[in-house]
Amino acid sequence: MPIAINGSGTITGISVGGIPDGTVDTDVLAANAVTYAKIGTTEQGQLCKAWVNFNGTSTVAIRASYNVSSITDNGTGDYTVNFTTALADTNYVGVALSNDNSGGTNLVIASENQSRTKSTSAFNIWTAYGGNGVNKTLYDVNTINVAIFR
Repeated sequence: MPIAINGSGTITGISVGGIPDGTVDTDVLAANAVTYAKIGTTEQGQLCKAWVNFNGTSTVAIRASYNVSSITDNGTGDYTVNFTTALADTNYVGVALSNDNSGGTNLVIASENQSRTKSTSAFNIWTAYGGNGVNKTLYDVNTINVAIFR
């Protein structure tokens, strides 16, 4: 029987006990779970394609990540974030943040290191203080966070 609401606000078609047993079970939930394939292309474009939190001092190490296979330490304050799965093209946006516990140092994160070409498989960054990107001092940082959007 269909559920009906009449003009007086009376609801018919609902039995005591609510939803009958077996209507929603683990098989139904699993079959209807939201997966990447079920998300539309607009929504896919709004998702983070890769992210990483890593230690940029001493032995560079990933603390947590998604779609990042490794970090390459190219020298003081110079890093390459390597993607596990390459991006569709180089029209992505890289966002980076840093935190340094040495106290008082004004650090700048610069994305797309000027000496390297942006690629679908890696994103280069450097960390520095002072200057305007030309006159700078490269500096290793305790915590670096990078997010890639496309």
